[in-house]
Amino acid sequence: MGLQIFEFIDETTHNLENIRGELEIASRDLEKYLDTMLIDDTEGYLNITSRVKSSFSLKEKIIRNNYYKKYSSPEEVLYNLSDLIGVRIECRFIEDENGIYKFLKKFFNRVYKDGMYYNANNEKIRLDLSSQQPQVQKNGFKIYKIDGVYDFNDKKINFELQIKSLVNIFWGEIEHKIIYKNYNYMLTNKFFKEMMDSIKSNLSMMDNQLLIIYEQFNKINSTDESVRKSQMEAVLSKIIYDIFSRKIKNNIGFIMDFRKSCDLIMEYIFRSNNAENLDEYNSTLLTTLNRLNEIGKNDVDFNSEITFERTIILEDDFSRIVGESILKSINVDFHWNLFFRILFEIELGNNAEDFETFISFLKNRFYENESFVKLNSKFNFEEKEHIKNSIMIKIAYAFKEVNSIDFIHENTIKEINRIVRGFINIICNSINSYDEWINMKNIYLELLYIKILSIFNYNIDTKKVIEIIDNVKENCKQIEISERVLKYIGKIDKFKEMRADEVIDLFKLL
Repeated sequence: MGLQIFEFIDETTHNLENIRGELEIASRDLEKYLDTMLIDDTEGYLNITSRVKSSFSLKEKIIRNNYYKKYSSPEEVLYNLSDLIGVRIECRFIEDENGIYKFLKKFFNRVYKDGMYYNANNEKIRLDLSSQQPQVQKNGFKIYKIDGVYDFNDKKINFELQIKSLVNIFWGEIEHKIIYKNYNYMLTNKFFKEMMDSIKSNLSMMDNQLLIIYEQFNKINSTDESVRKSQMEAVLSKIIYDIFSRKIKNNIGFIMDFRKSCDLIMEYIFRSNNAENLDEYNSTLLTTLNRLNEIGKNDVDFNSEITFERTIILEDDFSRIVGESILKSINVDFHWNLFFRILFEIELGNNAEDFETFISFLKNRFYENESFVKLNSKFNFEEKEHIKNSIMIKIAYAFKEVNSIDFIHENTIKEINRIVRGFINIICNSINSYDEWINMKNIYLELLYIKILSIFNYNIDTKKVIEIIDNVKENCKQIEISERVLKYIGKIDKFKEMRADEVIDLFKLL
């Protein structure tokens, strides 16, 4: 049985091709309209280009952004896709980007009923000029990227308008074609970022790049055992990525970035094989390399469901909550499907047993947080274990809510463990007895839960926020609420949701 997501993708791309002719006409209309507006009145303006999203790019975006989960139909995907048409205004210098943006704000000076801006001579073409510009991308660099709509032949067509200087066009081509499309794998994210920052800042400053390379080689030549172990995992992770990225490209037609998943799989393999010393690491490395060599020669079907030989057995609350959540997604969410397909291909044997072992490994990444030891200073063993398990269950419910593979990536696990360390410090400093903990644990744990969700830019229902504030005011004197918040509380219910990080900022706690 094939994965339903690929049927969804095929239908969506088919619908795109059916309207491509209309989109090409609309694209040319937008080019002509913007060019006429800019050509005589804007200094630094050079050219304008446009493109209609390709089926290949759409397929990739649907999987990368989980659109098959977010939207209920292919039609809904196309209706909500912000860059169905991409338009780029090209200018000479970086400072010209801001000048053109200011010109757009002056030209599109009327507000339409949908909240977007238009010019009096054509209300069918509108821009969202209310958002912050330039936007900061995930790589830390800034870009002028504006959402727009074009009412064309009784249809609302979304388009994305970018403003780019020649330097940023060149940089964008490097990033898109060399990095984004190919995902060339670097051994460490820090090294990769330093290299790209250097190129972006000054394409001619080769000495800085050579310095970074020199420092990286010094690290590789280190005789420190922990560094060498880390290097082994990094090398093997790269090999896993290279092998499976080629197979994915051959099987479904494109490559996606799953490097962080490879890092975690590699760490899991070493830990589950109890590789403690360097000899054991070398043995695990050779065994895994042999297995990867076999995988490289075989076909892997990425368009099939993962099955288990028996019912999965999960023995504790954390494992049940997390494990059952993953099992519901494993043949629905492509990222989870890919992760466990790779893991099961490498770890030959019983899928059910490997799944249970992985859930245990994931649990221990949180359970072995060294800060739990601090609870011994205030509580006896049974009390400490109860508090510890309560925290673990909250982490599990946060996982269930987020339901994303990002939750298990190394950077996220480290951030959650950092939050838990701070949370335990607060317990030890503000809770004087176990009875006091029992009376107030729901408040503390709810705030911990929200703090974890803030990592993923979650929003919290304002009714829940007001309920927490009222509960804190009545039952928990250890947590302070600022006077500013108390004055503001009457206005909170005017909003449907608040960002999780904003909710945490209301309290002097985490």
